[in-house]
Amino acid sequence: MKKKLLWSLGGLWMIFISVLLLNSPRWAPDPEGRLQMIAHRGVHHLYDPTGVGRDDCTAVRMLPGQEKLEIFENTIHSIRAAVTAKADMVEVDVAPTKDGQMVLFHDWTVDCRTDGTGNTRDLTLAELQALDIGHGYSSDGGQTFPLRGKGIGKIPTVEAALAAESYKPFLFNFKNNDPDEADQLYAILKAAGRDPLTEGDGFYGAEAPVKRMKQLVPGIWGWSKPGVKACTQDYAWMGWMGITPESCKNGTLVVPLDYQWAIAGWPARTVARMEAVGARILITGPMNNRESTRGLTHGDQLTAIPKGFNGYVMVEDILQVGPALIR
Repeated sequence: MKKKLLWSLGGLWMIFISVLLLNSPRWAPDPEGRLQMIAHRGVHHLYDPTGVGRDDCTAVRMLPGQEKLEIFENTIHSIRAAVTAKADMVEVDVAPTKDGQMVLFHDWTVDCRTDGTGNTRDLTLAELQALDIGHGYSSDGGQTFPLRGKGIGKIPTVEAALAAESYKPFLFNFKNNDPDEADQLYAILKAAGRDPLTEGDGFYGAEAPVKRMKQLVPGIWGWSKPGVKACTQDYAWMGWMGITPESCKNGTLVVPLDYQWAIAGWPARTVARMEAVGARILITGPMNNRESTRGLTHGDQLTAIPKGFNGYVMVEDILQVGPALIR
């Protein structure tokens, strides 16, 4: 009985050693290049994400100390400030207007941030640009609104954003699951003489427009939640057997900062496997029951990323994280 137990333990130990050797980053070449920082919403006002639902207003949850920051997410000023802070890519949210234009704006309605009401897509460009996007920001639960009057006329069109920042890639976020929005954005990019593949632009969010954009521009970086979930979950167990799942082909592997230990072959082996199937890797901030696309919020978090990592890193506070990377 003891012999059988010893043989069983020995067999398990050999399997364990084999798995470690199979996934050892020592056998993979050192990745080329460096990590690429994505400034989520550009430069924006940080808020407390604890318990925030999909449709909750985040402007009234602004963290204290930002009352004098007159830079609002998804604006020209925000994009330029993010690039100045060393962002390699700027994430923006696109939304069509009632009169056939397309603007950068995050929310489904204008009620939260502005002095207006109604669905964003039910308003014309002129109506949107007449709003004050600083109207709803508060750091004391709605007792005071220090940024009112500071954001009038600052909702930009996609064309204006492209003209303001043409030498850095954008990560365009589709909020609505309408493939026509992909055609509209593609037409704008084409008219501006911008090739998303050459520029390195990315597209993510709702599944239908992302799929359509990948049809319009084969080879671009595009991802939606179902695809990311499949690749990440499949690799979480198949990777330890040395298998790169089919779901990761031309896909995206998302790695939360506090779950790097669970990724087989991290980082060099993982990078080599993903590069072999045309997949990208995106590091996000710690899970902590928060939304998966929430990024890094302070520079110290960079020390948790291996030096050999050359993929993308989602950054929530580029004003803090960008300079820390340079240092």
